[in-house]
Amino acid sequence: MTEANTSAAPLAATTQPAAPNSKRAKALKGVALVVLLGLAYGGYEWYIGRQEEATDNAYVQGNVVQITPQVGGTVTAIFADDTDFVKAGQALVQLDPADAKVALDQAEANLAQAVRQVRALYANNSTLGAQIAVRESDITRARTDLARATDDLNRRQALVGNGAVSKEELGHAQSQVNLAQNALTAAQAGVTAAREQLNSNQTLTEGTRIESHPSVLAASAKLREAYLAVHRAALPAPVDGYVAKRTVQLGQRVAAGAPLMSLIPLNQLWVDANFKEVQLRNIRLGQPVKLTADVYGTRLEYKGTVVGMGAGTGAAFALLPAQNATGNWIKVVQRVPVRIALDAQQLVSNPLRVGLSMEASVDISDQSGKSLSEAPHPTSAVQTQVYADMDKGAADAAHKIILANAGKGSK
Repeated sequence: MTEANTSAAPLAATTQPAAPNSKRAKALKGVALVVLLGLAYGGYEWYIGRQEEATDNAYVQGNVVQITPQVGGTVTAIFADDTDFVKAGQALVQLDPADAKVALDQAEANLAQAVRQVRALYANNSTLGAQIAVRESDITRARTDLARATDDLNRRQALVGNGAVSKEELGHAQSQVNLAQNALTAAQAGVTAAREQLNSNQTLTEGTRIESHPSVLAASAKLREAYLAVHRAALPAPVDGYVAKRTVQLGQRVAAGAPLMSLIPLNQLWVDANFKEVQLRNIRLGQPVKLTADVYGTRLEYKGTVVGMGAGTGAAFALLPAQNATGNWIKVVQRVPVRIALDAQQLVSNPLRVGLSMEASVDISDQSGKSLSEAPHPTSAVQTQVYADMDKGAADAAHKIILANAGKGSK
């Protein structure tokens, strides 16, 4: 045992000084690793990082369509609730249409009456023309009577000198001439009055037809207004989308323009990435963008394109803008929203929601594009035909009433 112990002691003595060298080697390796990592990061920033501008201040945005009534009324039915998907034209809310239907019935009666009154105006043209012919025949007859009375007077005046005709008979002949003259004057005045009546009536009908007469057009407009009021009692969905923020309740009395619910078309989404002002110098329209959503993580990468930049910073459009002219001013780095269009196919397979957080990285290697757009982007225009179809139905209803009351052979 003593011999073994004595042989082990020198061995321990010879190996103990190696510990400080081992620690020093590990420290040098650690320093070298840090240097290599720093060089790698610096190389990345120099070769790759300077070709990108990235931000995690990005959020999904979309069109939030407010469903508001165009007429007031009492809610009698609700056909969709939060999270429901609805198609364009599908009824969402029904208002009580009773009052509007009464107004529509009255408008239909007024239009029918206006059409018949205009028909009477056209018929009066023929009647007044016939009256002129009658008055002109009266003139011819009055002239004949005047000529006959004048001849009788002339014959009696020739015989009054030899006593064959008495003064009384001569006076009677003179009175017949006067009566005939008055009858001619009255007949001429009758023709003038008849012609004026015809001109006046033709002024109301000249250059127009029954369906385009001003009185009919005014009544048609009232009918269309009443028709729209009836059909606007049913609130349709203007676009395909998902219902959100439903606040309307049954029996609620709502006014025109009151928000009842929102409709969000999730196929019309984009991303607003709020870049710092120092990052904007190299961002151009048309540059590709890589995006990741917190909801899916980094395993899913969205492809986007820069389509526009905000006309001002967020602070400039704030409800209470900062007063930078005050004495206690502190400089704050501002951000400007950059609009990024998303790939439509990716939205179908991996849908997003309005307000979700995103991370955006813009590839700025190609800077040939413009900084500001010069025309609307093709995807900026949105429209719906729901309300246009409703107006077409109102025009058709008015046309049917006009045809039903215009009569055969009308102009």
